[in-house]
Amino acid sequence: MPAIFCSLACLLACLFACGSEPAPDAAFEVGDGSVRPAAEADCASRDPLRQAWFGDLHVHTALSSDAWMFGVRLQPDDAYRYAFGEEVWLPPNGDDGRGTRAARIDRPLDFAAVTDHAEFLGEGSLCIDPGSRGYESGFCEAFRAGDGRAPRLVMQIFSPITWRSDAVCGADGAACRQAARSNWQRTIDAAQRWNDTSARCERTTFVAYEYSSHRLGSNLHRNVIFRNEVVPRLPISYLDAPREWTLWSMLEAGCLQSGSGCDVLAIPHNSNISNGRMFSLDYPETDGIDDERGRAAQRMRLEPIIEVMQHKGSSECRDGIPGVLGSEDELCAFEHFEDAALSRFSDPPDFDTCSDGRFADWTPHLGPDCVSPLSYARYALTLGLGEEARLGVNPFKFGLSASTDTHNALAGGVEERSYPGHLGEGDDTPQKRVSTSLDIAGNVNNNPGGLIGVWAEANDRAALFDAMRRKEVFGTSGPRIRPRFFGGWGFDPSLCADPDFVARADAAGVPMGGDLATAPSREASPSFVAAALADPGTDAAPGNDLQRIQIIKGWTDLDGQPHEAVYDVAGTSGSALGMASVDPSTCAPSGAGHRQLCAVWRDPDFDPARRAVYYARVVENPSCRYNAWQCLDLAGDDRPEACDDPDVPKLVQERAWTSPIWYTP
Repeated sequence: MPAIFCSLACLLACLFACGSEPAPDAAFEVGDGSVRPAAEADCASRDPLRQAWFGDLHVHTALSSDAWMFGVRLQPDDAYRYAFGEEVWLPPNGDDGRGTRAARIDRPLDFAAVTDHAEFLGEGSLCIDPGSRGYESGFCEAFRAGDGRAPRLVMQIFSPITWRSDAVCGADGAACRQAARSNWQRTIDAAQRWNDTSARCERTTFVAYEYSSHRLGSNLHRNVIFRNEVVPRLPISYLDAPREWTLWSMLEAGCLQSGSGCDVLAIPHNSNISNGRMFSLDYPETDGIDDERGRAAQRMRLEPIIEVMQHKGSSECRDGIPGVLGSEDELCAFEHFEDAALSRFSDPPDFDTCSDGRFADWTPHLGPDCVSPLSYARYALTLGLGEEARLGVNPFKFGLSASTDTHNALAGGVEERSYPGHLGEGDDTPQKRVSTSLDIAGNVNNNPGGLIGVWAEANDRAALFDAMRRKEVFGTSGPRIRPRFFGGWGFDPSLCADPDFVARADAAGVPMGGDLATAPSREASPSFVAAALADPGTDAAPGNDLQRIQIIKGWTDLDGQPHEAVYDVAGTSGSALGMASVDPSTCAPSGAGHRQLCAVWRDPDFDPARRAVYYARVVENPSCRYNAWQCLDLAGDDRPEACDDPDVPKLVQERAWTSPIWYTP
């Protein structure tokens, strides 16, 4: 079994070896209020109709334990160096400890954030310091062994009982908190150095970290993004807040309610490997519907967007998911990282191994081992409508974004042709990256990850953060597709032909992330404008053509049964779907496509008495997946069997997802 997965025997063994649980202190709060956000110059380029800015808000460096253990030595400054166009060096490392593979992004990003794991942020520094008190401890020996994701460390974010190693941190945990403060300051300083505060606004950075709960084998990770440099003295880890609502409360008390100018949001990711727990419908530790309503409202204050795509797969949807009517959608079969893990238990996956979303608090899972509608964003969006009818608050009213989750410090490194991996020595050769072996952490089940797109007036912290808060964001699986999505009541069918269609749609409707205004009449049906520009690409890697735009609708019936429908609204569809293709033996494309698409679509099945949610999906023509590109350069003994395995996907249909628009009666 791969090291990433754990057994109950390991859990029980670790529970008997626990050290002390650190007591919370003022470290998780902003300081005395003397530090205020620094002034930034007004951007010279500011567009009231908003521009699309591309970034990566999920980036790990050597300050993350699992990156360091795979040989990565790049620091936060290096991540920004790469993001904005400079060269960095990746493992394998030479005798001098420096990487030996050069990497440079194909196109600089507009913005980025380093999100190193809060867990073990201090322990990692102590374990590589021969002068530290815990250097010879078993914990540190496991850390330095470079055993990938060391099971001994993983167990501390798996267990529902949290602890730190007394041998490393001291009985009061002070040594680890002090070391973590130093690394947190390094993260803050790097973001401040690379943030362009001039009127050029050429690049923007955010101070951030990742909260990495893997409680009972279910992924419940969040990236915590701050609006400015006024931040708590320490990041909050799973070891400090073993439940996500504790994280929310600590962020509210220590930041939002501090009166210091601190502002924050959290972005959940990889619900696809959460065993249905990311969007579960239970409300543990609440007492009655008022408490449940408060929990749902708190979640939406802190988590307005989620990450729908990254190197561990897509969390949008799954074809034929049980319990969802109308869920046949062949395009849902896209980058399902979880399938490899699920195949250890049942192949094809057993849909009956998850509960109905109301989990026993102590039910363990051995990693991602079950499939639930509540593991996927589309069904959570739909089921949130039912929760809103019950509570008056929708806990899943989130926008859609994407990022990479690189552990190579390669912020925005998503180009398929030149993808160098994401996990240090775990995928430092093409043979590892195309391998099907679950013993290789960076195997072919991974992908380069995605990007977050933000429609904002300017490329500065305030404008980008405000757009994320109002959910005017989109995610892509890597390409820089620019989708727009507006909803209203009675858009002119000829609107797409108007050169000012964005201004007109903006004035008459709401953009992605918004709520439809009250219907002008009982007979009215909402209409939507969906448009997209294809990725222009580069000279070395021209952008691919678009195939089509779809609008996905979700709603629930009177019995709470979730429904979905997928509508092709622009581009090539129906019997012509096979017209565009690509030859995996050469990666040469063929067939027609579109450089831009636009459609005005009216919901033909609208029921004014039913809540509904709509989002757009923009799909490219097929292209070669990264493993097909890399196999082109491998021959003879250097060419692994996976290159010719018919069960390994060679092609991909890259895409973009807009944030939804909601209708409430």
